[in-house]
Amino acid sequence: MTELAMARALQALDRAVILTHRRPDGDTVGCAAALCLGLRALGKRAVILENPELTDKYTPYFEGLTCGAIDPDDTIIAVDVAAEDMFSKGLALPRPIDLAIDHHGTNSGYAKKSLIRSDRAACGEIVYDVLREMGVQITGRIAEALYVAISTDTGCFRYSNVTANTLHVAAELLEAGVDAYAVNRKMFELKRFARLRLEAYLTETMRFYADGKIGVCLIPADIRQRLGLTEDDVDDISGFARMIEGVELAAMLRQMPDATKLSLRSGRLYDSGAICKALGGGGHFSAAGASLHPDPEKAERQLLEAVYALYPELRQ
Repeated sequence: MTELAMARALQALDRAVILTHRRPDGDTVGCAAALCLGLRALGKRAVILENPELTDKYTPYFEGLTCGAIDPDDTIIAVDVAAEDMFSKGLALPRPIDLAIDHHGTNSGYAKKSLIRSDRAACGEIVYDVLREMGVQITGRIAEALYVAISTDTGCFRYSNVTANTLHVAAELLEAGVDAYAVNRKMFELKRFARLRLEAYLTETMRFYADGKIGVCLIPADIRQRLGLTEDDVDDISGFARMIEGVELAAMLRQMPDATKLSLRSGRLYDSGAICKALGGGGHFSAAGASLHPDPEKAERQLLEAVYALYPELRQ
């Protein structure tokens, strides 16, 4: 679908329920909030399905917008969700997803109709275009939600996925009334002391491969209790190793009860999406993820073998 076709589909519906992905980040949260507000502005009955993993950082953006269940008459819309296994565990959908708006090139095509723009740095850019096609006035609240979506998925406009369109949309949102300083400070500067303790731990335990081009961090299962971490404290930690000079591939392994979750970040030399796809996951060129072996040591070997298979020059 095109942005215009999606806009027309949204204009034609009466009721909508919007879904976000598990461990919701700023992009899925901002897109859901902006789309919900935009539909309501057009007189639609629109809600966001409650996400049990929503953290305190993002809770304010859903204020007054959520519901606890999907109504039989609702059109089901997913935003920034690449595949059905990205929804919260235990979510029972009464029927297939009707509409999906996404920017993941690896989108599995789970929805009946989809708008996929893998050239967009954030799904928020696409939602912005769709709202404009629908004739929605970009209010201050909508603008802030979309700014959160775009800024968080681009590392405050530092990542390699940033394009001229990204900055153009951000400028439009600032003109609509976003207080960029306040949002940026909240999202990118302020940290609890527990987060700093986590960063110190990761700095001490990080492993390097391929002459320092690969940096691997592990968050053990018991670290949350040991350091007093909240879910917000581990938000945006995935690319931590990329802050180190020389690291081109930054892997964050997070030990979970049934798997080791991999978040992989890269620059312009190596394709995170291709690596994670080989591991059964997916994502973008510069940011992707997968579920690996429950044993972190075996998970790390899985990752390295996948990297070396695609980039044999990194094997040493």
